[in-house]
Amino acid sequence: MKAPVAILLAALATTIVLAQQPPQRFGIGRPATDAEIKAEDIDIGPDGAGLPAGKGSAAEGATVYAAKCAQCHGKTGKEGPNDVLVGRGAFPSGADTTSRRTIGNYWPYATTVFDYIRRAMPSPAPGTLKDDEVYALAAFLLAENEIIPRDAVLDAATLRKVVMPARDKFVADSRNEKRKKQ
Repeated sequence: MKAPVAILLAALATTIVLAQQPPQRFGIGRPATDAEIKAEDIDIGPDGAGLPAGKGSAAEGATVYAAKCAQCHGKTGKEGPNDVLVGRGAFPSGADTTSRRTIGNYWPYATTVFDYIRRAMPSPAPGTLKDDEVYALAAFLLAENEIIPRDAVLDAATLRKVVMPARDKFVADSRNEKRKKQ
């Protein structure tokens, strides 16, 4: 009598264990197409690789800013209620609790300002700005932070040349280089 119960319990335990194993394939989804991957692969790095065609001026950016950004960042970009964008105070450090991080005192690359605006703004509808609007907003914000002249026009070539005040305050992440040497 004990042997059949032991066999039954072993079979039951095996069934429970097997039932908890995930299937090898779920049978849902499909591989992404090259066009779908390209549509999502829009990041712009510090060197500006991948910047799209287009251009924009600070004057054009002021109009876009007033319509799509001011409600979150304030009329001039200095007020908030969300992140303050304009300000050239001291570079904020870990010990400094009074300085706010802004495009003018903290951001190391103008190309990544473009990238962030393009992918994450405006907050209620990220990714909806046209490339010309993004260039214009970048020009407006860089001009407001006194980094470029107010009459400058930004495009892929000119944006790459902008040197941000905080560029030399950042230390490159060398972890990948160390891993390659090991």
